[in-house]
Amino acid sequence: MGGCSAPNCSNSTSIGKQLFRFPKDPVRKKKWVVNCRRDFEPTPHSRLCQDHFEQSQFEEIARSPAGGKKLKPNAIPTLFSVGDSPYPATIPSYILVPLKPDPVEKDLNFGDHGYARRNPLPGMEEDDADRIGEDQQPCTQCRLLKKQLEQEMQHTARLQKEAEEMKKRLYRLDRIEKGLQNFLYEDQIRALSLTKRSRRAVWSPETILKARKIRCAVGTKGYEYLREVGYPLPSYRTLCNRLETKIMVTTDMSCEELAELGLGLMATCDSPTEGVGDNDEEELIGVLS
Repeated sequence: MGGCSAPNCSNSTSIGKQLFRFPKDPVRKKKWVVNCRRDFEPTPHSRLCQDHFEQSQFEEIARSPAGGKKLKPNAIPTLFSVGDSPYPATIPSYILVPLKPDPVEKDLNFGDHGYARRNPLPGMEEDDADRIGEDQQPCTQCRLLKKQLEQEMQHTARLQKEAEEMKKRLYRLDRIEKGLQNFLYEDQIRALSLTKRSRRAVWSPETILKARKIRCAVGTKGYEYLREVGYPLPSYRTLCNRLETKIMVTTDMSCEELAELGLGLMATCDSPTEGVGDNDEEELIGVLS
């Protein structure tokens, strides 16, 4: 490694001396060369050691990246063995160096990094650290996350409102179903949920007996009227097929007259066979005994 370029000086870093390269500024470089008493053009590898600078030419606090001394911006070497230097070390009491203003923390865009998180200083309470950060603007990512959080909270509020409405509706339906159970069987309640054209109800023996009593009480027209307005009852054909005892009797008596006899007879002469085709596919689940 090269040593000092000053005449009669052989210092180098091998003996612990710190070397400084010649400045790039032509004016300062000329002063360094003239004070060295050498007629040469410094190269990028030319250096002067620390012994040629007065103590006032070094920064008091600042250090180089390697930890050594650091020259001031306008330092000039004056300590040489060839006499007084033509350019003395005239440094003002202060140096005006243009400095960039420190960026305000709110202008910095930090991500969520562990090494960038704010930690309270020793002796500072966590409340003090939180109070310091209250006046600072949030970063772009924080604003985006805050907006997403607000949208999620609004969506959650809507879902909660819909859930409350569904609970009220289920409560009303439950009360309606309990009310229907007072005068309808389970198969009749299920039949109410079936569409009229696709009805394929399965009637229980209790419903068949109930339908038979209703038909005997209100007659054929009354029975069909109840079915038309939506009362869950089996069709006349299903009712006939589910009754085991069938007596073929030829008589001029009407259905109402036969019902008044209380013999359990059902007339087929005036029974409607048209207009009830949408219920012909009702399933049979057995014959009453």
